[in-house]
Amino acid sequence: MRVLRLIAATILWVATQARADDTEPAWRASALAMVPAGYVAGHAYRTDGSTGTLAVDPATSNDPKTPASVFAARQALIVTLTPNATRAVSAELKPRTAPDPDNDDTDFAKVHADLAAARASLPEGTEPCDLGAWSIDKDPAGLNVRAEPSVKARVLGTLPPPYRLKLGGAENTPDGGWLTEFRIIGFKDGWFLIEGAKPPGKDYEDEKLYPRSAPKPYAGRGWVASNKVGASYANGATRMGGLFQAPFVDAKWMPAQRELGGPIDTDGGPKRILACSGLWGLVESQDGVRGWWRGLCSNQVTNCS
Repeated sequence: MRVLRLIAATILWVATQARADDTEPAWRASALAMVPAGYVAGHAYRTDGSTGTLAVDPATSNDPKTPASVFAARQALIVTLTPNATRAVSAELKPRTAPDPDNDDTDFAKVHADLAAARASLPEGTEPCDLGAWSIDKDPAGLNVRAEPSVKARVLGTLPPPYRLKLGGAENTPDGGWLTEFRIIGFKDGWFLIEGAKPPGKDYEDEKLYPRSAPKPYAGRGWVASNKVGASYANGATRMGGLFQAPFVDAKWMPAQRELGGPIDTDGGPKRILACSGLWGLVESQDGVRGWWRGLCSNQVTNCS
């Protein structure tokens, strides 16, 4: 079944690759030389007579020290074209006044607007997020949940390490044990703000058999280090097989291929989760490609589709 899913994903990746390449207008190639230093070109999303519009994002958008934000104002490269609209003549960087009506960023605008409105309820300087995740910390003492995004901050509680439930064969426990799941609601300086941690594996086992002695995580709000967090790729309704330079569907798209080609394995999860913004996670793929993926989940028994 896993092989079939990978084959299907590869077919989808090839089809999407061809479709994406076909939608780029001829003038984009010549406009690339006009992209200002410090920016990376994305999709050329509009051609209006002798004017073209090219999505651009800061080159640091996928740097975990300076991650992009879905809530920040964007810019676009406004390109003057030849009369036949095949080549770029000149270009100017200007504030982006409206999203591309043909992509689905507008479909998620309401969700992101709600998250932006909730920013006031988060600690100052926190980037609002909404992602599922789990602890990958194997320390027997558990993962510390802290009051502030700092290793010196007060410990509010802990999240259990992988839990190997033993019920005489009636359990569903994976080989590595159940991981402790939670919601990521914010990000700041290499730390995730989380809440709602659940007892490891409780949602996947027989409720009547789940032992009362099972470890109980701290379920309140607090901070955990980003290098102790993992998740699965969820179906984010974006282009498959790679990652984006910035958390937008018209940003530059980067293939994240394995040695034999094909898409990243979305049955699994990223190697690392580095930051988040809204419904997007800044990740490093298992193949070392760093970029943004829309939708991370904490389901340990499905592919989150």
